[in-house]
Amino acid sequence: MSDLKETIRVERLTTGYRGRKGVATVVTGELTASLHGGELTCLLGPNGAGKSTLLRTLSGFLPPIGGEIYIEGNKLGNYTSARLARLIGVVLTERLHLNNMTVAELVGLGRSPYTGFWGRLTTEDEEIVERSMELVRITGMRQRMVSTLSDGERQKVMIAKALAQETPVIFLDEPTAFLDYPSKVEIMQLLLDLARREGKTVFLSTHDLELSLQIADRIWLVDKEKGVVTGTPEDLSLSGDMGRFFERDGVVFDLSAGMFRIDSRPGRQIVLTGRGVRHAMAAKALARCGVRAVGQELSDTVDGRVDVTDDAFIYNGHSVHSIEELLTLIK
Repeated sequence: MSDLKETIRVERLTTGYRGRKGVATVVTGELTASLHGGELTCLLGPNGAGKSTLLRTLSGFLPPIGGEIYIEGNKLGNYTSARLARLIGVVLTERLHLNNMTVAELVGLGRSPYTGFWGRLTTEDEEIVERSMELVRITGMRQRMVSTLSDGERQKVMIAKALAQETPVIFLDEPTAFLDYPSKVEIMQLLLDLARREGKTVFLSTHDLELSLQIADRIWLVDKEKGVVTGTPEDLSLSGDMGRFFERDGVVFDLSAGMFRIDSRPGRQIVLTGRGVRHAMAAKALARCGVRAVGQELSDTVDGRVDVTDDAFIYNGHSVHSIEELLTLIK
């Protein structure tokens, strides 16, 4: 990753707001970090941690309280709005209320930094719009009215609009907020693919912690009390930062899996033998019911024994064929 082009660098950046009398309210403290072309970076943190404020500051919508933001080596403040619109595309969470516009027309608005908001698209502009829709795989809905789209379809259209803007950087604020789980995965994989194939710098805020741990190249963790920490998902896991930022009562970070899980605080223990998927599913079901599966060596402290075979679950000599039946026996 070290040879990827650095597109954005922040140095000792502090974000927040200034009141009417110029008094600053700091939201996130000093941050020094970089974003690179060809990478997907996720901004994670609890509600109220300052994710949107940080994203809006990097986008140029809010002035920083302190520090500097560099885009392609130049200070953010040195860019005009018109020039910045050719460097950064922004996809926000607000739902669209457009009743008389087709998908192709909305994607075409991404060309406004080059044509003006009401400018006529040239043949070249139309080719860029078409390619943008192809990249997001929405060419089949080009003539559909935006008002008829599902949330997932609308999000794809907004990403295509950002692509039509032809910026090296794309910022997204909660792009999966209104989507079901398969659609969340599809959008995240799409963004990763665009970063890889098109060399885009893709930076997004999200609450989808587990998806980010599986997909993101880098993660920025933000918290008002703990500050901001950046790194790969694996390094942040090994350092303990993932657990430090997100562990709560009943939620623990499983370092061996690199994921968060519910801490069920088991009150009973049962010996569980076997292997493979059936064994894993039985252990999962037991944990959900407050029963910890242990090895044979701890049998003197357990309440029973379950042997998992290829076609049965055997609890203290009683054989059943489903986990539902097994849980009924144990309860």
